[in-house]
Amino acid sequence: MLMHKITKKELEQMNDNLKRQPEAGVVSRAVQENGINNVARNPKVRAHLNRVFSVDLDTKTITNQKHAGLCWMFATLNFLRHYFSKKYHVKDFELSSNYLFFWDKIERANVFYDHVIETAKKSTYDRALDGYLRYPDDDGGEWDMAVSLIEKYGLMPASAFPRTSVANNTDDFAMVLGLKLRRDAVILRHLVQKGKTAELKSTKTKMMDQVYRMVSESLGVPPEKFDLEYRDDKKRKNNKDKDANYHLVKGLTPLDFYHKYFKGVHLDDYVPVGNYPDKKMNQLYRQKSGDNVEGGKDIHFLNLPMSALKKAAIKQMKDGWGVWFGNDVMQQEATKKGYLDDQLYQRGKLFNVDLDMTKRERFVYKDAMDSHAMTLTGVDLVDGKPKTWKVENSWGSKVGESGYFVMNDGWMNKYVYEVIVNKKYLTKDQQKMLHMKPIELKPWE
Repeated sequence: MLMHKITKKELEQMNDNLKRQPEAGVVSRAVQENGINNVARNPKVRAHLNRVFSVDLDTKTITNQKHAGLCWMFATLNFLRHYFSKKYHVKDFELSSNYLFFWDKIERANVFYDHVIETAKKSTYDRALDGYLRYPDDDGGEWDMAVSLIEKYGLMPASAFPRTSVANNTDDFAMVLGLKLRRDAVILRHLVQKGKTAELKSTKTKMMDQVYRMVSESLGVPPEKFDLEYRDDKKRKNNKDKDANYHLVKGLTPLDFYHKYFKGVHLDDYVPVGNYPDKKMNQLYRQKSGDNVEGGKDIHFLNLPMSALKKAAIKQMKDGWGVWFGNDVMQQEATKKGYLDDQLYQRGKLFNVDLDMTKRERFVYKDAMDSHAMTLTGVDLVDGKPKTWKVENSWGSKVGESGYFVMNDGWMNKYVYEVIVNKKYLTKDQQKMLHMKPIELKPWE
């Protein structure tokens, strides 16, 4: 098929058609002066995004990931910190993201080097290798990746290992570490291609030593032990002795802290349940190529209809637990107001064009992307059906209502792709699916 060249006559016809649109002048002036979203915003949205929820978890102050792509990590730590705060009656408790970020960078470098060695004889245009080279030091991640880090390295309070400037804004660090990893890839591939496999181990060890130094000098070296200090607010209210609510536990290791203070969580019981309509439903999927820790949990999910995700999430919240969820946050979103509504911007009506696509079409044609992770902390049920959802974000307290967003059920259906739920909230048939042989996804999927 020959490519078509636009002719002058066709352009003149397009311009004539524009002039025949009676509203063209009004729309042009409004959009050019105010921007697309400001003109396309639906004012009726505010009326039905009521921030009253029939199921509303007791939550604390919001966290702020700042300029770091660590939403997956913050959502996981938010899930866990609420458990600690509730069990030990601690106000405004926060876990160290800097600690997990440190180990994630070390572990990802190790995995990257292994991928490079494994594919060393393939062309750099190989699709899998191309993906590894494009994102050697990505900040993004999944629930399973956070769990792998926690189970290997444990947890610690934010006060024991606070964030550095680099952890608050990771762009410069990602650039320099990414450059180093790609340069190392050149060396490792050369060794394999020249048959110098005996030098691989020592060369990789030296490279890992350099990565450790770069990460340590940017984030600090995590303490091997720390002291846990906290006050029990419940005891303070019920006891006249002002010191009865004070607790000091000395010399905890991160794994001690995790196993002792979070033993009621059982992270292995929580499973990713996805709604990816471009893939077969009622099927288990795995993407081992995306793992961040060698020997850790494989990235996996059970693909189910959206109704199943919502039922499980509601059950979990009714039992007092938040729900980690993956979503496409940049779609139909107003950050300052904290709105997530599928009718928020009526851009199609603004330009008089049809912009509707099904969820499956958006995945197939690359419009959909699992770009963010947050936590469900409430839902408003009307006649047993969800109307709106309460969302804990990690963008600080100056957006939304003290950092919390409100999401309508239409947005949930269209732009939520994954929830993390305890397997006990799935049906017996769905639980059986967790034991089926998974379909292995390609690295680029």
